[in-house]
Amino acid sequence: MISIPEVLERLKTGNQRFVADKLDGKLQDSSRRSSLTGGQQPYAIVLSCADSRVVPELAFDVGLGELFVVRVAGNVANTSTIASIEYAVAHIGSPVLIVLGHESCGAVTAAVNGGDNGYSLNHLLSHITPAIHASKEGAEVNDVVKMNAQLTKKELTSRSAIIKNAVDSGKLSIESAYYHLGSGEVSFL
Repeated sequence: MISIPEVLERLKTGNQRFVADKLDGKLQDSSRRSSLTGGQQPYAIVLSCADSRVVPELAFDVGLGELFVVRVAGNVANTSTIASIEYAVAHIGSPVLIVLGHESCGAVTAAVNGGDNGYSLNHLLSHITPAIHASKEGAEVNDVVKMNAQLTKKELTSRSAIIKNAVDSGKLSIESAYYHLGSGEVSFL
């Protein structure tokens, strides 16, 4: 497994290629698929929004088996996403976790706007409410998106002993980031 600084550098360099339209496109062929049939060793976990415009594998220009991606609207830390991340931390040993928010997030917009969105969506959006309260009154949606990514980073360690122990022992680094839809750039917060 590669070191935390090497993982972050690899992700940042891959994002630079994506922004510049110079994708490597490596590790995406039948040979790579065959090499992964016996197991996986992704070097990073990404908790990302389910938005179709945000594709972590493309944004970081990686191939098959390099990222363990968990996607849910609003990139929230709910029981299911935390359990998935715990699996990657405890059983795979991925050393980096990125909480990736994005520009113009529909889930954050819905949470900010409030109202009744039905039982299930209201429940999901309740995970974003702390970011609304932590933001300045009248904050732009994109500011709430960034706050949500930062609070989710903290919530992952407060709600999971597995994740907290990995962070405390130096085996895992959690980073929050923000994806710009137009440019494709990922800014680390």
